[in-house]
Amino acid sequence: MIIEKVLGNLHEQPAESYIGVHREKVVLPSAQLVKRIQRVTTDHGNEIGIRLPAGSADLRDGDVLHLAETNMIVVSVLPTDVLVIAPRAIHEMGTVAHSLGNRHLQAQFFDEASEYGAEVMVCQYDHTVEDYLKHVGVPYDRQQRVMPVPFRHAEHSH
Repeated sequence: MIIEKVLGNLHEQPAESYIGVHREKVVLPSAQLVKRIQRVTTDHGNEIGIRLPAGSADLRDGDVLHLAETNMIVVSVLPTDVLVIAPRAIHEMGTVAHSLGNRHLQAQFFDEASEYGAEVMVCQYDHTVEDYLKHVGVPYDRQQRVMPVPFRHAEHSH
């Protein structure tokens, strides 16, 4: 089977939309969400191909790849090792963001309405960043999280 489009996302549909439909999962690490073309295996051992058109959005947790009367195939994203950084003031946030930017480390930002319940900056775990945060005394927590958007490598030139 070759998947050429995403049919929707479980997290954006009412829960009763898929009652009685068996869910088969394609479990992916965050880094694979950005790949348009790949071969994957479901948790039931079925091999499928994914060939999304150029310009397609990245895959996300809950994306429905296949839907039949009694069966569906859904993307399930593995948690990512992250640092959840919670600066206490705008100056502290700016200093940390500048330092992370100089390391070309991608960050995602969340507000109080998010699942974090606070204004935080989240980046992939890196021991040197953790050492930096300890050194400057900025509050952070290391967590395993399914990120809504994959971290992408930042292209850069001077």
